Amino acid sequence: MRPLTFDDLLPLSEYAGQRHEFFEANQRYLDRYRRIRIGPSLTLLFENRQTLWFRVQELLRVARLVEPTSVQQELDLYNRLLPRRDRLQAALLIEVSDQARLSQELAFWQKIQGDHLRLCIGDQDIPALLVTCRPEDRCVGTAHWVQFAVPPAQRQLLIDFAQPARFEMRYASYRHESPFLSDEVRQSLHDDLQMSDKDAQASA
Repeated sequence: MRPLTFDDLLPLSEYAGQRHEFFEANQRYLDRYRRIRIGPSLTLLFENRQTLWFRVQELLRVARLVEPTSVQQELDLYNRLLPRRDRLQAALLIEVSDQARLSQELAFWQKIQGDHLRLCIGDQDIPALLVTCRPEDRCVGTAHWVQFAVPPAQRQLLIDFAQPARFEMRYASYRHESPFLSDEVRQSLHDDLQMSDKDAQASA
């Protein structure tokens, strides 16, 4: 997917004046197309150019970053989270119910592996790849990055709406499934892969 560039961003003063509208629009977009709950403690948040634009604008606002070199460094970092050819990218967010027991609750997730999380479409399962899999990654907090490899043969299943699709987590005592994915969510994820294909072909 085409990386975000400096020219895609709004000046801080212009963004700040419209932040409430951008925030509300982003939340509606996430809820409708990109955010998927899996049981009481896990949420998948799929990233694309639109979601990352808001993330970057918020970062620049909070950090008051305006110097082009510093902004470009942040863009380079966040662009790594864009979907790539045949791969979807998502944040896996862990909800901690009691902040006073943060360490204890996170300890439960220390041995999580990518294949505990799967995208199930019809009779096919697509296991996740846990990108943040180092011990230091597992200790940092409540968010991990995961990828789903979706080659063209399986990609078409995303928009075969006659086939039910959902995510499931099978880890220790945490065994939950998401609601069935709406047609809108499935089309949105399929669009990510289509756009990544076009960008890869344009750069070839």
